[in-house]
Amino acid sequence: MRLDEGLLRAVKQYAAGADRTVTSVLEEALRRLLADVDRQPSRPRSALPVSTAGGGLLPGVDLDDSAALAELMDEPAGR
Repeated sequence: MRLDEGLLRAVKQYAAGADRTVTSVLEEALRRLLADVDRQPSRPRSALPVSTAGGGLLPGVDLDDSAALAELMDEPAGR
């Protein structure tokens, strides 16, 4: 799991101040989020358009390697 650095820093600070582990803080937050989702009324599903465009991945892109993918996405366009 990758987290925004600022968010992770805040979670670590909160966990340390509450004498808890980062894992326990994240688990509690996820449980609360999922409990809130369960209480919300369900909405009807929307039909989404399906693209018929061709294409695919650019050469060198490996979706199974998140670090390499993030590096590619950070490169300026045209490289």
